[in-house]
Amino acid sequence: MEHSLLPAVWFAILGFILVLYTMLDGFDLGVGVVSLFIRDEDSRGILMGSLGSIWDANETWLVLFGGIIFGAFPTVYGLVMSALYLPLVLMLLGLIFRAVSFEFRALATRKRPWSLAFGWGSLAASASQGLAFGGLLWGLDIRGGRYLGGVMDWLSPFSCLTATAVLGGYVMLGSTYLIMKTGGTIAAFARRSAIAGAAVAAACAVAVTMLAVSKYPSLKNKWLVFPGFLLTVVPFVLGVAAFIAMLRAILKGRERRPFFLALAFAFFGYLALSVNYFPIIVPPSLTVYDAAAQPLTLRAMLIAVGIALPILLAYNFLQYWVFRGKTTKSGYEEE
Repeated sequence: MEHSLLPAVWFAILGFILVLYTMLDGFDLGVGVVSLFIRDEDSRGILMGSLGSIWDANETWLVLFGGIIFGAFPTVYGLVMSALYLPLVLMLLGLIFRAVSFEFRALATRKRPWSLAFGWGSLAASASQGLAFGGLLWGLDIRGGRYLGGVMDWLSPFSCLTATAVLGGYVMLGSTYLIMKTGGTIAAFARRSAIAGAAVAAACAVAVTMLAVSKYPSLKNKWLVFPGFLLTVVPFVLGVAAFIAMLRAILKGRERRPFFLALAFAFFGYLALSVNYFPIIVPPSLTVYDAAAQPLTLRAMLIAVGIALPILLAYNFLQYWVFRGKTTKSGYEEE
């Protein structure tokens, strides 16, 4: 029983951390993408200032996600690094440009190059995450426990569509965050970009789901058979409700509510997606039971994560609480 339970538990933990990263660093990256459409340097400074105290903690979840895959599902780590090497390297380069821009812009005489590094780095990281995620969902050519596909097999119409959905979702999250954190013309622009991003994300998500089901007909079984549909249909309905409520809140001029409803939409969407694929962790056929590490490793990691996860969550919550409120200037810059 332990051999079947531990991999499932770690799949759930992995999904939880992926959702946290998507929601937290998602709005972070979304703000960067939105900044590309802002021409005024003072406004760009406000956008970066709204993230100046939290962006690095948001990326901590990506590090934790990679560490858990390496320890709990080493086979997946090896296969994913082999198959998705190029988009993952592009993601890291984008994140590096973002990190450097935060540090250098504050001291630079000419701020525009570093503002562009922040925006284009965010766009590169967001797009590469979507391409890698789409390439993984579409399936990898795995035979005998080895990846036998080409270096560009991740690039397909499906992965491009997934990348567009991720970009739209991140813009939606980032824009609703800006509605909450800023005011005036920036908040007004954020309301328009939030609706545009939400429309793109929703349309592309529906298309991605339809294409995935057409390739893997078995995915639709959990939408039709009890009790599987409780963990797919119910989150889907809740996600749609959160999406509609978010749009209404934006149109009514709410400030905080759109952001939390956008987070709810992302959470329920990923929940339905992960349950739909379980126990497959690498399509088309690699399951969590085939890819999991030894039970002793999983037990030891469970103790470590059980200690670290509450600390990280408490730190994130404290950070957001301390730096709550509106951003009216580039707070990370020295006067």
